[in-house]
Amino acid sequence: MTSSASSASPPSSLPSLLIVDDDPLIVDTLRYVLEREFELLSANSRSAAIATVRQRGGHLDVALIDLGLPPLTNRPDEGLALISELLAHDPHCKIIVLSGQNEEAHARHARTLGALEFIAKPAQPELLRAALQRAQQLRKQELAVVSASQALERIVGESPVILAARAQLRRFAGSHFPVLIEGESGAGKEVAAQALHELSGAQRRFVALNCAAIAPGLIEATLFGHTRGAFTGAQAAQAGYFEEAADGTLFLDEIGELPLELQPKLLRVLENGEYQRVGETQKRIVRARIIAATNRDLQQEVRGGRFRADLFHRLSVLRVRMPALRQTGDDKLILLDHYKRIFSEQMGLPPFRITPDALQCWLAYDFPGNVRELRNIVIRLLVRYAGQTVGREELEAEQEADVVTKSVDIDSAAPVLPAPGTVRDIAPSGVDLPAVLRRVERDYIAAALQQSHGNMSQAARLLGINRSTLYNRMETLARHGEDFGTAGVQGAQ
Repeated sequence: MTSSASSASPPSSLPSLLIVDDDPLIVDTLRYVLEREFELLSANSRSAAIATVRQRGGHLDVALIDLGLPPLTNRPDEGLALISELLAHDPHCKIIVLSGQNEEAHARHARTLGALEFIAKPAQPELLRAALQRAQQLRKQELAVVSASQALERIVGESPVILAARAQLRRFAGSHFPVLIEGESGAGKEVAAQALHELSGAQRRFVALNCAAIAPGLIEATLFGHTRGAFTGAQAAQAGYFEEAADGTLFLDEIGELPLELQPKLLRVLENGEYQRVGETQKRIVRARIIAATNRDLQQEVRGGRFRADLFHRLSVLRVRMPALRQTGDDKLILLDHYKRIFSEQMGLPPFRITPDALQCWLAYDFPGNVRELRNIVIRLLVRYAGQTVGREELEAEQEADVVTKSVDIDSAAPVLPAPGTVRDIAPSGVDLPAVLRRVERDYIAAALQQSHGNMSQAARLLGINRSTLYNRMETLARHGEDFGTAGVQGAQ
């Protein structure tokens, strides 16, 4: 992993661009083309990319990523997983896929997960530069909208489930009790947390931390702060997120990703309101209100022993569920008009029109990426068809219908081992048990990946393991030559 910034301008004056590609020649070429316009960072794998983003505190303006990354360079799995992880770190990061794996199914899936555009290799420099400029412009406009908006205006819709969510946020705003916001990825959990903070009338700070974005060994110091010399690399004392939030709001996103061994420490803070920086004995008092969010079913996680029951009950004194877009009915049309108006004004483009046939297609689509996916589809349609009429064919090209309709029951993944108790004899030549077990593991991982549409967190939950374990198992299997594409399912495609 390497990182580089332009020598012509201070890094702070340029938008950050992370290039993720395992081909050094491509990285060097892109650096040469783009170094005057961006603060350039580079990584050659998904893990290296996440480490780079974590070093920056989780903030990233734009990412340009390949899909075929080690250890599965011939498949899109790593790149697709990276899209979700980058957005978990920074929901406003704009992702452009630059890949030689340019099958339409891959492009659709990447856009569904949150990628703004998909560009096939090789790409003309001016085409790539224009796409990056659009991405950066959209990020700036989006952040400006977030900072200037009123409390509930960003939670758009009139369906009963949306009205219920807004009513709960109003009702809970005046309380200082913790709030747990539940919902799928892209459903607007952070927007709901910001609205809850604003509705409370507080003019104080809103501090957000994504628990999935911090390395497990750094979470305690990140939350509570540390003294100088508390651990290797701690060259100066530093306040943690609890301290930075002061008497405002601390938003802990993806709380379900918090390692089990760290959960008691958070529980103690919630129970008695006291904490200590790592490496010191002085007690400090928590004054911030805690809001947590998760896309997991935490009650199921408790039953599976992956989340503490006492911490769940402490966090979920008040609960709000942000509905999936497929549950909101005609709100899809309201959101279409909402984002079409906003981005038409911001980009200075005439809005597109949509045929009745295409509108029916819009209403029938499930939007597995929820509001985030819908917003990105509107942006792409506006860029491509400003002032024009969009028909069913043009709309379907932006939807991942083939992926959405696929479904595999993980229980139907046929194991290659006989069922327990059915083995009676072993051939005189013996059996390569490790290889057989690897094939069984491969089959179930592949089935889980397909059922979860490539979402690594969901696949890990189906398999009853945590996400980091799933990554490690896939890397180990890949080193032994196990190809998930031969398992009878298509994995994350």
